[in-house]
Amino acid sequence: MKLATIRTHDGTAAVRVDDDGAVELGAADLGAWLARPGWKAAAEQADGPRHSLDGLDYAPLIPSPEKVICVGLNYRTHILEMGRELPAYPALFAKFARALVGAFDPVELPSGSEQVDWEAELGVVVGAEVRHATPERAAAAIAGYTVINDITARDFQYRSVQWLQGKTFERSTPVGPWLVTDAGPGEISCEVDGDLVQQADTGDLVFNPAELVAYISQIITLAPGDIIATGTPGGVGHARKPPRYLRQGSELVTRVEGVGELRNTMVGGS
Repeated sequence: MKLATIRTHDGTAAVRVDDDGAVELGAADLGAWLARPGWKAAAEQADGPRHSLDGLDYAPLIPSPEKVICVGLNYRTHILEMGRELPAYPALFAKFARALVGAFDPVELPSGSEQVDWEAELGVVVGAEVRHATPERAAAAIAGYTVINDITARDFQYRSVQWLQGKTFERSTPVGPWLVTDAGPGEISCEVDGDLVQQADTGDLVFNPAELVAYISQIITLAPGDIIATGTPGGVGHARKPPRYLRQGSELVTRVEGVGELRNTMVGGS
C-alpha cells in the first residue's frame, strides 16, 4: 500500500495511491493520519474522493513531522570512502521541517555554499509511539519506507564538528513521493544530469531500520510521522577526485527499488 500527502485546491490531503487513482483518507496530511489508532486498516478500507494520477502534486510526505532524525556514516562503502572506521553506535543529527520539499519539487541550493552534494537515502517513517523499544517492538513501529535525498552543503557542514548547519537549509531535502507500507527495500541509486553516481544495496547498512528505531527510542520517544533518514552509500560528490558538486539546473534522480523515485531540479536559493 502506498500512502502520500498531495496538494489540493483547498490545501493538502492524505491519500492512498492506487493503480487507477488516489483516494483521500480523510486527514489533512499523512502525519495526521498516522497519529490515528488503526490507521493502516482504515487506509486500506478508505473510499473518499478520488484524484487522477495524472498531475498529482505531491507535497512533502510528512509536511510537519515532530522529528527528522538523520544517520551519518551508515553504509560500509561510504564509511570506507570517507576514510573512517565502522562505528559502534549510529551517528545522529537532525533536520527541521522547513528543509523538506516534495518528491518532484525544485530543490533550493543552499545560499552561500559552493559545495552542495547529493546523498541518496532510504527513509523510515514511524507509525506508532515507541520508547525504549525492543528490536521486535521497533520493527512493529515502522509504518513503512520512503525516499530521501539529504542534500548537504559540505563547506557549511565542516565549519564545525557538528553537522547540522550543512544539513538543514530551507527547501533543500526532497522526501517522497509516498510511504510504502509493505516494502522490502532493495537497490538504492542516484543520478546527476543522467550520470549514475551512487548505486548500492540497502543490505549494506551498518545499522538496519529496526536497529535505528530501537536505538533512537532509548534517547527520545519516537512519534507517528517521525522520519529517519538512514544514511547514504558511497559515491557522494565530495569524496570524488576532483570533487563534483550540484549547480543551478542540475537534475537529480533518487531511487530506492521497491519504494519509489524522486526527481528534482536544483534552483537558486534564497
